Amino acid sequence: MFRHTSIGARTLVFGLLAANMANAQESLRNSLAGDTAAEAQRQQAALQLYTYKAGDFKLLAVPSIELDYNDNVNLQKTDQQSDFILKPLLQLSGSFPVTLANLLSFSAGVGYDEYLEHGNYSAYRVNSDSLLSFDLYIKDVLIDIHDRFSFSQDPAVDAALAGIAQYGRLMNSAGFSATWDLEDINLTLGYDHQNVMASPAEFSYLDQSSELPLARAGIRLYPQLTVGLEGSASFTSYDQSVLNDNQSYSAGVYGDWQPGAYMHVQPRVGYTVYEFQHTSLSLPPLTPFLGPAPTAHETVQTQNLKTWYADLSVTHQASAVISYGFSAGHEIRLGIDSDAIEDSYFRPSIVWTLVKDLGLNTSLFYEHGSEGAENISGNFSEVYDWYGGALTLSYALMKKLRFNFNYRLTLRSSSIPSRDYSQNLVGIQLAYQPQ
Repeated sequence: MFRHTSIGARTLVFGLLAANMANAQESLRNSLAGDTAAEAQRQQAALQLYTYKAGDFKLLAVPSIELDYNDNVNLQKTDQQSDFILKPLLQLSGSFPVTLANLLSFSAGVGYDEYLEHGNYSAYRVNSDSLLSFDLYIKDVLIDIHDRFSFSQDPAVDAALAGIAQYGRLMNSAGFSATWDLEDINLTLGYDHQNVMASPAEFSYLDQSSELPLARAGIRLYPQLTVGLEGSASFTSYDQSVLNDNQSYSAGVYGDWQPGAYMHVQPRVGYTVYEFQHTSLSLPPLTPFLGPAPTAHETVQTQNLKTWYADLSVTHQASAVISYGFSAGHEIRLGIDSDAIEDSYFRPSIVWTLVKDLGLNTSLFYEHGSEGAENISGNFSEVYDWYGGALTLSYALMKKLRFNFNYRLTLRSSSIPSRDYSQNLVGIQLAYQPQ
């Protein structure tokens, strides 16, 4: 998904990889995206970027201010609302090496979106790569203890949403992963407890907690190639009896291939099963864009889902001028007004370094999804296509100040015509540029 940046092509490649990885099954999505965010944090610590230093403690503060124009804030086919949005943000990253091998680090991006005309939409946000982690080495075992968190209210970044201006999700995932490096064999075991709280109030039926165990075993066939097996599970309970509690199980194979210093290829494929417990007591309080809530009461009946998953993620620093990445795959994830969404996606991105101090980041995204897959009764159903593109043109105005011009186009077509929409988002940003 499109995101702003000002730290350079290397950070952009990590950002692309994190976004691409975030589309595996529930536990894999949580683990892989978190691993990538942690790796980016370690890279920053290795590069020694900081604005404040006291002993071994380093703190990097990156403030920015952005002004956007959004021509369809409420994602409507008709009666669109437009607005200017002022977005100050402070990105903080810190690290402290407790010992030569053990690193305590944190990253948090906290901002506020001020809608100048529709003030009731104004809200705080916390970047999706915010985390607190502690890397602990015990001989050949790396133990990562972490807490990852995010909060955003932009509904246009979720393909399943339409007809609303606000959809907030506060996500907090706390747990650990342990990786045992036996030279040619790597064993990983992980566990996270995840809480999700939705806002505004009409989405409170999505509040949930999940247990997310994960295991992987890989063997290094060549110095550049690792293949292995992976298995995961999720156990999700909703706070309200509207959607069905569920558990899922996934098993598959993966590869990790680095044919050179500048290219990274990660395929994975497997099979997943979702089992629903039919704990719902009534029809869901359908969100406003679907019309008034029904008066009948009926248990949401959904068949268990069994299908394949796959993802191919590639990043490549092709030259000093261009780097690119893409992700393509198929997945199941939890739904908004139904128990589950089954979708296929393709998301390419290219970073261009046009001339000194001038860069261009371009991206496209496409998702074909079915919400309410395998419904029997009492549940929302929709087939949609969600697609578009984005670009960021970045220029260093001076040594520590960067100017970004951002544009994003989002289009959506649906089997429910009233849930079609198009949105244009244009913005300018000034950001501190660390050296």
